[in-house]
Amino acid sequence: MERCRICVMPDTKPDHVFVDGVCPACRSAEETTDYLGEEALIELLEKHDGEVIVPSSGGKDSTYQALRLIELGAHPTVVTATTCHLTSMGRANIDNLSRFATTIEVKANRAVRAKLNRLGLEWVGDISWPEHASIFSTPFRLAAQTGIKLIMYGENPQRQYGGPAGTDSAQQLTERWVQEFGGFLGLRPTDFYGVAGITARDMADYETEYPDGVEAHFLGQYEPWNSHRNAKVSIDNGWQFPEIPPCTANWWRFENLDNAQTGIHDHIMYRKYGYGRGCAQISVDVRNGVVDREFALDWVREHDGLFPQTYMGIGMGEILDDIELPLKDFNNLLEAYTNWDLFDGEVNARPIPKC
Repeated sequence: MERCRICVMPDTKPDHVFVDGVCPACRSAEETTDYLGEEALIELLEKHDGEVIVPSSGGKDSTYQALRLIELGAHPTVVTATTCHLTSMGRANIDNLSRFATTIEVKANRAVRAKLNRLGLEWVGDISWPEHASIFSTPFRLAAQTGIKLIMYGENPQRQYGGPAGTDSAQQLTERWVQEFGGFLGLRPTDFYGVAGITARDMADYETEYPDGVEAHFLGQYEPWNSHRNAKVSIDNGWQFPEIPPCTANWWRFENLDNAQTGIHDHIMYRKYGYGRGCAQISVDVRNGVVDREFALDWVREHDGLFPQTYMGIGMGEILDDIELPLKDFNNLLEAYTNWDLFDGEVNARPIPKC
């Protein structure tokens, strides 16, 4: 396992090919002149008469997106697909957005969602599979219902966090992009038909259709993406964040505050690939000169992979109870999805990456 010589991301991240010891995200960060710019963004908004859908969890980024588009004269409709286990702070931040823009919140059947959380965890090691699916399905479905032809997502994740060569320049979120980078891990909504009593109608909330004429863009391709700026702008407009990070394995305290299941999702990502959310976050800060690489390495060695006994103050026992998964079965899943070739350590102990 090799870490980037500029940041601390490892080469075990899928499609994260190093060149001369440098990861794709750090190479993208060096390209500072290829943004489309404000003039192109205004032209896009005017093409759609300022009507735009902003997919949102109520987080710092989507709050910034809505405020930025309003600043440019647009009229955003904020669309939220309710998360799997909404936190009280997530609730407050969703409500805060309604002070500035029209908001639509779509709540899927909670009993079905809990089944999908458990099946996603069991089948592909991802408790957040239904959330990933609804992030795309809900805004496109609302676009068809409202007649709004423009959807504005946030950053291009491949530009911010790295991905296959050339994907960091993608300007639009297309059907092909969703299929490749949507986080479905090979699962399709149709795979759940008939399992645990789940019907085709139940899965309609998670199936993405792409209406003719609707285009989805990344705001981060029009202007540089800066998580700290996004948080500051959001905080200045009533957005809330905790005094400490959501869990001990997170570096930022202003990201992923809405869904208490995120801790499990991120911990299994660490066990699969040898890096956690905190590693990705602090690597962004290394690229932006907020901290140096040696500090980041020390922090990652101490914190990355720590198990989130609580996330945003909500215990993991409550999460497992909600999806009706016994603790013993959960521990077996953790062991099954751990790639022990990447680690030094014993089963049931915190695995330490072999770097």
